[in-house]
Amino acid sequence: MTSAHVTTPPLRFALVGNPNCGKTALFNRLTGSRAKVANYAGVTVEKRIGLLQQMDAPAELIDLPGTYSLYVASPDEQVARRVILGEMADEARPDVLVAVVDATNLKLGLRLVLELKVLGLPMILALNMADAAEHRGIRIQVDELSRRLGLPVVETVAVRKHGVNALQDAMRTIAKQALQRADTIPLPARGEDVEALYARIDDMLAGCVSAPANPPRWQEALDTLIMHPVWGLLVLLTTLFLMFQAVFAWASPLVDAIDTSVQWIGAQVGALLPTGILQDFLVNGLIAGTGSVLVFLPQIIILFAFILALEDSGYLPRAAFLLDRLMRGVGLSGRSFIPLLSSFACAVPGIMATRSIADPKERLITIMVAPLMTCSARLPVYALVIGAFIPHQTVWGVFNLQGITLFALYIAGIVSAALIAWVMRKQQHAADDFPLLLELPSYRWPNAYHFLLGLKERAWIFIRRVGTIILALSILLWFLATYPHAPLNATAPAIEYSFAGMLGKLMQPLFGPLGFSWQMCIALIPAMAAREVAVSALATVYAVGGGESALGASLAHAWGLPVALAYLAWFVYAPQCLSTIAVVRRETNSVNATIAFTGYLFLLAYLAACATRYLAGVWL
Repeated sequence: MTSAHVTTPPLRFALVGNPNCGKTALFNRLTGSRAKVANYAGVTVEKRIGLLQQMDAPAELIDLPGTYSLYVASPDEQVARRVILGEMADEARPDVLVAVVDATNLKLGLRLVLELKVLGLPMILALNMADAAEHRGIRIQVDELSRRLGLPVVETVAVRKHGVNALQDAMRTIAKQALQRADTIPLPARGEDVEALYARIDDMLAGCVSAPANPPRWQEALDTLIMHPVWGLLVLLTTLFLMFQAVFAWASPLVDAIDTSVQWIGAQVGALLPTGILQDFLVNGLIAGTGSVLVFLPQIIILFAFILALEDSGYLPRAAFLLDRLMRGVGLSGRSFIPLLSSFACAVPGIMATRSIADPKERLITIMVAPLMTCSARLPVYALVIGAFIPHQTVWGVFNLQGITLFALYIAGIVSAALIAWVMRKQQHAADDFPLLLELPSYRWPNAYHFLLGLKERAWIFIRRVGTIILALSILLWFLATYPHAPLNATAPAIEYSFAGMLGKLMQPLFGPLGFSWQMCIALIPAMAAREVAVSALATVYAVGGGESALGASLAHAWGLPVALAYLAWFVYAPQCLSTIAVVRRETNSVNATIAFTGYLFLLAYLAACATRYLAGVWL
């Protein structure tokens, strides 16, 4: 008889804590950044899991979404609660909890700790950012606090190489206790009210924590400026202006380098292979499709570099508070600020960022209007058409007419989003009010290690989720533009005989009121994979070589100004991005909501383009 070998699953530790307490920095330090990012089974909220280092036995660490309490409303917080209670499908509950608390704000963090303690799971309390607390004059008697809480308490500094040694020692010790854990945990029920809970926390901290009465003067002075209703808005606008300048200007050399590299690789592959279907597939399908994805990457990285720096510095929550009253006038709140801000680079991460919005109605509205923020994928189309039809001249002695036109397209998207949000909120007849309650963390310099890891993760998520979709669709569109081949006696360009040409001519009667030719309709097809692909599609159907200037001249000859403006209006509103539609489907988990999202944007684009063509024909 032989005995089967039984493999013991690794011990599961879970990081639990408030937002902005440094959980992710601790995760990166404890796992050496060797993490995998995926979705929880059945939901779209991400999870990060990594193997713990310096442990006596295999153990893994999961970084849960930030939460202030087990009694939650937002999707992120609901997932944290369900994982802790072992209620997730195909997701084992944690064996040990590592509660992370900002050492500079113990009172806020200990509310969650006391709620977790009721569960009876082995737990360690990590007082993170202990160096910042010490710098601010906060003194914590760790041993006494441990005695009062009845659990191990250690100080950590996640941004330092040896700042987690004490936590690793405590985790190795508690791992042995966790092996004798109970199989079930009690279902948490809301007990004492919030005021009574915080009164108990005050009693617990009395005598073992001492802190200065007021924050440092420089922080108060900076908040006086940042949170001012007038000066604060000017600081915010200046910050956003710098960020968008960086996204659209600083990225240009990197974009050009990537584009040149892709073209060089395509040329090399094309030279190595004989002319034929394989060469065409590799060069125009795989390589060109991958290149269209990578061109996005510099803008995405630069945008998220700003967002990560602003978030780690403590500025973003203050900007959300500053804009809360203004955004409530259109049915949203300050919570929608960051998702909408992210959408200026790409609507996909912007829509995903709505998971932090507790109000489901506000979250749905934010998802519906996020694509109206002008993403970087629209810029090549805007630049091409504006350069071809709008004179390069100065108006009012200062402003460039082409720049004003581009600015007007941005404003059109923002104003339209505000109006649609207001209408949708009125239609909901919402009586519930979710006041904006956000912690204002202390100002601090972003940590380079955590900052670079954050950029790496976001770049990989973008390439994996969006890149694969665009690549697959690029190959499909290559097939549609290639087959069937033109007959031997063909006199028209080959694309007219392809499936793409057939689709263009089939679409043309529908777009006739907008003035779109069948060639313009063809360009709308690959633009569904990525909007900027419309530029190369137009170059293909008009058989133009020599770059954008030659293409612009060709378009100026073939189109009229009213039609060109209508084409711009179409791209302001149309949901010309299948990856965005796909992420709306995943985030809303509703086919009806996805159909409504797609339908209203296409209808809005059609009406706007039709009205633009008519009004431009009358006035110009």
